[in-house]
Amino acid sequence: MDNPIVKSSFREGMLPNIWCPGCGNGIILRDIAQAIVDNGIDNDRVCIVSGIGCSSRATGYMDYNTIHTTHGRAIPVATGIKMANDDLEVIVITGDGDATAIGGNHFIHGARRNFNLTVVVFNNNTYGMTSGQYSPTTPPMAYSTTTPYGNIDNSFDIPKLAIAAGATFVARGSTFHADLTTKLIKRGILHRGFAVIDCICTCPTYYGSKNGKGNAVDMLRWQRDSCVDVAKAAKLSPEELADKVVIGELFREERANYSDEYRSMMSRCKAGVQ
Repeated sequence: MDNPIVKSSFREGMLPNIWCPGCGNGIILRDIAQAIVDNGIDNDRVCIVSGIGCSSRATGYMDYNTIHTTHGRAIPVATGIKMANDDLEVIVITGDGDATAIGGNHFIHGARRNFNLTVVVFNNNTYGMTSGQYSPTTPPMAYSTTTPYGNIDNSFDIPKLAIAAGATFVARGSTFHADLTTKLIKRGILHRGFAVIDCICTCPTYYGSKNGKGNAVDMLRWQRDSCVDVAKAAKLSPEELADKVVIGELFREERANYSDEYRSMMSRCKAGVQ
């Protein structure tokens, strides 16, 4: 392949990927690779950690230090790696179910402690790999294989959850807004603290087909028409925002992160200073 991003960042022998036609995972994966290249980070200094799910298969394609962990456990594994080697840029690739269902406890405590990690959530509102069950981000009354009469659960707003739990960089992008999403991931990597980038991701195979969203192109058009940049959103009324999704950098705070605080404490312990 002649694509420079593929040559610099991917294991070409593992391609093509296994994702369905129209899946947004490939676009978000490219955004992550582009962000790493744009930030000038050497491949050997990058560690990509994933859990289980469609998006989490991404580690097999990326030519960095990578580890494919168990379901919901990507954040604690990434935490251990970062604590062992603070020089690594540790990036978590996870899905909406992997991050906020079985991995929900790890997500909120990773944010609370402000670990120096970048968490990229491929949010397609469904469990795609296991045949389209509903997830914590499936909208109310949406259909899935496990909610054939509509989902009666309220759904998580991942950025609001991250902010409430203590994350210090929170943003939202989408597969349609690839350039913006790349920029947000770049900022998240450079931020020293727990960074969460929620990426609205197309799943025409399960979520789209079951909910009358059309094909992949239709779902991308919906993102184009329904997503509003945070600066523009600030000027709109609640009524005007009712059916919109706000994208962009949503929150940033400079606060001591766990890695720095831990190393500072260890230095005091070695020096005998309380």
